[in-house]
Amino acid sequence: MKVEDFVDALGCDFYTGVPDSQIKALCNYLMNTYGIDEKHHIIAANEGNCAALAAGYHLATNKVPVVYMQNSGEGNIINPVASLLNDQVYAIPCIFVVGWRGQPGIHDEPQHIYQGQITCELLDLMDIENFVVSEETTVDELKNVMNQYKSILDSGKNVAFVIRKNALTYDAKIEYKNDNEMIREEIIRHVVEVSGEDPIVSTTGKASRELFEIREANNQSHKYDFLTVGSMGHSSSIALGVAINKPDKLVWCVDGDGAVLMHMGSMGLVGNINPNNFIHIVINNGAHETVGGMPTVASNMDLLSIAKACGYSYAVSVDNFDDLDNELNKVKDMNKLCFIEVLSSIGARDDLGRPTTTAIENKENFMKFLNDM
Repeated sequence: MKVEDFVDALGCDFYTGVPDSQIKALCNYLMNTYGIDEKHHIIAANEGNCAALAAGYHLATNKVPVVYMQNSGEGNIINPVASLLNDQVYAIPCIFVVGWRGQPGIHDEPQHIYQGQITCELLDLMDIENFVVSEETTVDELKNVMNQYKSILDSGKNVAFVIRKNALTYDAKIEYKNDNEMIREEIIRHVVEVSGEDPIVSTTGKASRELFEIREANNQSHKYDFLTVGSMGHSSSIALGVAINKPDKLVWCVDGDGAVLMHMGSMGLVGNINPNNFIHIVINNGAHETVGGMPTVASNMDLLSIAKACGYSYAVSVDNFDDLDNELNKVKDMNKLCFIEVLSSIGARDDLGRPTTTAIENKENFMKFLNDM
């Protein structure tokens, strides 16, 4: 189905969400049609943030908003759906558009398998009527469902469309880019060179895939790295837990701007505990690149001031490899909680692979490494 027909059937004029490759057609359509426009389209920090923003939109306009997301974001909406939107509380109607990663019967990555199995069950438990959109769904069928949904929405309840792979299409092209010159994979390569045999916790998405392939190319063990293949926004908290319990080892966290934004409160916790064996590196390309390149707000933020305000002892931003190498070597010997923002371009190799070890193998090898130290 063409995404234009999908949007027309919904009949809404405000969308907020967190981008997902499964609904890339919708994301690209919204960017081409509205860009980032507070009246019509806002890319938010996390899915719960979207639900609350949608509530504010409804309160101000008495119209129905749309929240789009990957099914991994269902966990983030449970609280606002149950305690804010629910018809037994404020009865705020909302349409959710959910990209179905890990759909049963279709091969996907390990972090999506269980989430895919319970996607519709979670919606049912939240009393959200849901309809699965597939490649075979017709425009007339969708319109009929939407007509049925209108009475549900009028009663202050929520509904959802669960989008199967390739269910939505969009012909127009859109290119996401910035003016930064450093490539993320090369940035990570420099981090690996300086970190030596220190443990690294890397964020979800392409950063972990690139770290894995760098170890492969270097003929190095993967035992040094914990690849946070899911749980977007939580890698710094994982790294903090390691740093607290391995105080004699320097722990590196390779993070991304979208992940930092998703659960920024974790920076306050890191800063308050202030471990002197923690280096937090945020590769900032101002984009949700792993799922298509749609923008984040991080390129317009002063992450250094945020880090300092949270309690990080040292914070710096770099935009070239000479400065990056200097700072990496400097913070390695500082014995302080350090924060390095690295400004990166958008893009990755077309032939970038995925880890060939399982998540369980990654965990066991990393734990053995930590406990043998």
